Amino acid sequence: MRYNKNKPAVLLLQDGTIFHGNSVGIEGIATGELCFNTGMTGYQEVFTDPSYFGQLMITTNAHIGNYGVKNDEVESESMKISGLICKNFNNGFSRIGGDGDLRNYFIEQNKVVISDVDTRAVVRHIRDKGAMNAIISTTIIDIEDLKEKLSKIPSMEGLELSSSVCTKESYFFGDKKSAHKVAVLDLGVKRNILNCLKDRGCYLKVFPMHTSFEEMNNWSPDGFFLSNGPGDPSAMPEVIKQVKKITSDGRPVFGICLGHQALAISEGISTYKMHNGHRGINHPVLNLETGKAEVTSQNHGFGISEEDIAKSENVEITHQNLNDKTIEGIRLKNKNCFSVQYHPESSPGPHDSRYLFDKFVERMKIYKNKD
Repeated sequence: MRYNKNKPAVLLLQDGTIFHGNSVGIEGIATGELCFNTGMTGYQEVFTDPSYFGQLMITTNAHIGNYGVKNDEVESESMKISGLICKNFNNGFSRIGGDGDLRNYFIEQNKVVISDVDTRAVVRHIRDKGAMNAIISTTIIDIEDLKEKLSKIPSMEGLELSSSVCTKESYFFGDKKSAHKVAVLDLGVKRNILNCLKDRGCYLKVFPMHTSFEEMNNWSPDGFFLSNGPGDPSAMPEVIKQVKKITSDGRPVFGICLGHQALAISEGISTYKMHNGHRGINHPVLNLETGKAEVTSQNHGFGISEEDIAKSENVEITHQNLNDKTIEGIRLKNKNCFSVQYHPESSPGPHDSRYLFDKFVERMKIYKNKD
């Protein structure tokens, strides 16, 4: 058994609330919007999800790190959260086939972790007060110094972050001999989304977020995919211009998370900052077309306006959250497009919604055979 002596650490919230804990791994400071994830498993996939870029993560599960890490259980090439706040951090792990422990993983990724925090109290606080920026420190304990640093952190509202995590160069994914070619607009795409498309006979070309429709169209894809990603969807007007061109083309379009929001904005539907957002792997969603409920994996802090949809002739709600009635999916009546707010690739999470990838592939088959 290895014992590590941890130094005192502090968590300071934007509203001045203070929580204390202990450092784990490297010393330093981390800032970002404070959010919480309620999943009991899948922490490595969560930490490497590009949609979490710029956020401090609170894990509500009491124990983190107990099954270590595996090199292939990642959603991107590096950890994307700004830092971690948890209750009990396991320095060792118990798992056949594990590649290492979580503590060293955080050290290698140069990410700050504080443990022994009353995470239940923190979550209850931001659940009531709403999402807010925060700072964690294992080096500076002086609250006034931390308040000054925290005051310089921009709000997530109005912040464009996809350019920080999307690919800088186009690349191919999958088998070139596959039946379908899909152009992926990378706003911060998760690796398992690409896997879900590849497994259904799709050959992908992943394009940077600022790629024009004309450049994507030159590859002659059978369909377009709008990916997930971080930040405020209303802060990327150039992307929305290209999405309008994509959706007007006639070929099938499928959007997830930020891609769902971009699709909505391109149709005149506004977005808004949610009180806390949805982050976890057991969110119930009602499919309004089938009447069936799905247990879903979610990670988003923005939503689309139900009031705007009610005024729209072309946008129809297809999925609704059963907890708070927010919009979880739409389709365009006059275009070959649909999208969902949640994550059907479910990494981590249940597989209830993976039929949506099948639906996208079926639409491409129909479009290709229509003549």
